[in-house]
Amino acid sequence: MEQPQPKEIWASGAVYEPYVGRWSRRVAREFQAWLAVPPGRRWLDVGCGTGALSQTMLEQAAPQSVQGIDPSAGFITYAREHVRDVRAAFETGDARALPYQAATFDAVVSGLMLNFVPEPAAALGEMTRVACRGGIVAAYVWDYAGQMQMMRHFWDAAVALDPSAAEFAEGSRFPLCQPGPLAQLFQAAGLTNVETRAIDIPTDFRDFDDYWSPFLGGQAPAPRYAMSLPEARRTELRERLRATLPINADGSIHLTARAWAVRGVR
Repeated sequence: MEQPQPKEIWASGAVYEPYVGRWSRRVAREFQAWLAVPPGRRWLDVGCGTGALSQTMLEQAAPQSVQGIDPSAGFITYAREHVRDVRAAFETGDARALPYQAATFDAVVSGLMLNFVPEPAAALGEMTRVACRGGIVAAYVWDYAGQMQMMRHFWDAAVALDPSAAEFAEGSRFPLCQPGPLAQLFQAAGLTNVETRAIDIPTDFRDFDDYWSPFLGGQAPAPRYAMSLPEARRTELRERLRATLPINADGSIHLTARAWAVRGVR
C-alpha cells in the first residue's frame, strides 16, 4: 500500500493549543519548579510556540524579562495576543542562529522544540552561547517512544492498520527524546552538572471527541498523518482508537503524558 507523505507544517496556535499546548502548560509548571531559577533573571524561551512555557515563567519565576523566539509567525502572533505582560517580548527566528549577543540571558530554555530542529546540536550550541556564565540551559521533550500515551495509542492503532505508518511515528523519528541521548547532547555542548528527569502529568479527556478532534488539525506529525489519509481509512483509524482506548463508563478518558527534562549549567 502506498503511504501518504505528510508535510511538516507549524502555523496555527489555535490548532496547536488543543492538541498539545494545553498539556505542555502542565509540564511547564513542573519544569519551572525543577529549575528553581532565582527571581529577577533574564529568560530566553527558544521555540516558544504559543507561549506556554513563557507564560509559566512569567507567572511563577518572577523574571526581569522573558524573550520568546520561534520560526512560526503564526505561533508568534498567538503568543503576542495571549501572553499580555510588559516583561515579555516575542519574535520570529531560527534556533540555530539566535539574534542575541553572547552571555545575554540567565536562563535559556525550550519546551518541545529540540527534536524538531534539523540540527539539535547547533540549536543547543546557540542556546549555550547566549547563556551567561553560570546560567541555566534546559529543555523538555515528550517521551514519544514510551509514556506519552495519547500519541502512543494513536500510533499503535495506525500501525496495526498499516505497518508502514511506523516511519512517521515520533518515537522512531526522534531517538533524541530519551534521557541518555539528551544528557549526551548537553554534555557535548560543554554544559556541566547535567541532569535529566521524567515529568508525568495527567491528560484527561472529557470524551472520545475531545481526544480525537485535535488529531484533525493537520499540524504536528500525528495530525498530519491522520489528515493525509483518505476519508475511509481515517474513519477506520478513528474506530480502531475508539475500540482500543481505555474509555470509562462516563465516556471520559484518563491518560498520562511523560516528558523528559534536561538541564545543565553554562
